[in-house]
Amino acid sequence: MHSFSRRLLSALTLLTALSMCFELQAQSGKALGKKESKEWFKERKWLSNDNLVPHKSIDQQELARQYSAHKDWWDKAFAYMQRDDLASIKPGRYPIDGENVFVIVSDGPTKELAKTKYESHKVYADIHYVFDGKEKIGIAPVEGSTVTEPYDAEKEIMFHEAKGKYYEENPETFFVVFPGKDAHRPGVKVEGYDTVKKIVIKVRAGG
Repeated sequence: MHSFSRRLLSALTLLTALSMCFELQAQSGKALGKKESKEWFKERKWLSNDNLVPHKSIDQQELARQYSAHKDWWDKAFAYMQRDDLASIKPGRYPIDGENVFVIVSDGPTKELAKTKYESHKVYADIHYVFDGKEKIGIAPVEGSTVTEPYDAEKEIMFHEAKGKYYEENPETFFVVFPGKDAHRPGVKVEGYDTVKKIVIKVRAGG
């Protein structure tokens, strides 16, 4: 067997093994390791759309864990992002899978940094996707942050002071933040973009 053929066979065997490993661990409720999560994330079978790029800031191991716990919820969330009619959907809250998965559609102004706050959640993970325009989002660990407004169970939110990194949200990528792990500061103005159209899909955390 030629060297190239052997390498190709080895690569395919590895991908098959990783895929089987993920399925078995998902069924047994065991979390993937860091290396396995990275390979699963990179392979992107969970997304099935090359036009959507998950941002590098996403906690790959946590996404793999949450996805394995409730694959159906996450599949519905990612499918919603791929709708062709996003621009025509009016602002509001819409169910995707009852209270397990729902979307908040917004079309409005961004804010100066000083008028935004770091926030976090306890029940839902957030998928942030700006499909028209640009804004910035800050992301920081909840651990080590200072709570400035305690958790409001009715609004499912709490606020923090934190030191994080800022990234640009645009139609080329999306972000995922997890309850109890990621404080995030969305809606920060990018020069030249006064308004944005975006969706935030809320996925109930499990596992």
